[in-house]
Amino acid sequence: MTAVQLNAELLRNMSIIAEDENLLKRASKYLRRLVAEKQADPTLLSKEEFFHRVDESKAQYLRGEYTRFSNKDEMNEWLNSL
Repeated sequence: MTAVQLNAELLRNMSIIAEDENLLKRASKYLRRLVAEKQADPTLLSKEEFFHRVDESKAQYLRGEYTRFSNKDEMNEWLNSL
């Protein structure tokens, strides 16, 4: 489902909820919780932050700044050393 479709569905549902004060209160409370979760989650990145990290990782790779493993045992040994 695209963002435009999701937005349209949200607005349709909100028009139904808007007729009932109790449902509006519940929806508002839930939306506040969703916003708080998003703000509290340090793993969420904006598009710009994500692509900046991708670009930086590509640059590091091109400079030869990466770790290579020949097999899973080498990888596990490296991970255990962290």
